[in-house]
Amino acid sequence: MSSPVPARPASTVLLLRDGRQGLEVFMVVRHHQIDFASGALVFPGGRVEASDLVLAGGDAHGAFRIAAIRETWEECGVLLAAPGAAPAAEGAFAAMLAARSLRPDLDALAHFAHWITPVAVPKRFDTHFFLAAAPADQDAVHDGGEAVDSVWIRPRDALAEAEAGTKKIVFPTRMNLNKLARSNSVAEAFAAARARPVVTVQPIQRDAPEGRYLRIPIEADYDGAEFLAGDPPSM
Repeated sequence: MSSPVPARPASTVLLLRDGRQGLEVFMVVRHHQIDFASGALVFPGGRVEASDLVLAGGDAHGAFRIAAIRETWEECGVLLAAPGAAPAAEGAFAAMLAARSLRPDLDALAHFAHWITPVAVPKRFDTHFFLAAAPADQDAVHDGGEAVDSVWIRPRDALAEAEAGTKKIVFPTRMNLNKLARSNSVAEAFAAARARPVVTVQPIQRDAPEGRYLRIPIEADYDGAEFLAGDPPSM
């Protein structure tokens, strides 16, 4: 039996705001030609880069937070930063911060979830999910490259569209939308995330005649331990 493909470190951002009808999250539509989650409605995010670890001062978990902030800037045009000096690092993001005398605002994030792609999947990610409140003076927009469209949407509305088949939403995204939907405001979502321990989720697959089931730890607090997945467990 061959060894599992290593899971690549990645970060995902649930950018939040208080809408007229309740909590909203910013989501983007992936370009159909991208090999991972093509055409899906997803949270912005991407791989952790070497420069993220440098900006984090060598702290491995801090690098996930830096990546989350960088991806929010690159994919949404929203900058989560504060006055101050950041460690010198390569890359356009680090150069932009240095030019503006800014540092990544790690306190702007709340750790929300941690998912690792199942071992049988050929393309795997080790992904940390973070909450961030959208700054009132910045507008989130998709980048027009990897993301071809974007929307502010209530979590339950996104889930309803997936159920109706009008939007493609992969399993981890659906699960985290469902957890997010318990909160009615940005403040409530942050309070819940900071009060709840993050339990690592690495789904275990079980195929049955009616479809593929994914088992996750009950301690992860997703209202269950086994779910019928409508799509492969890509992340």
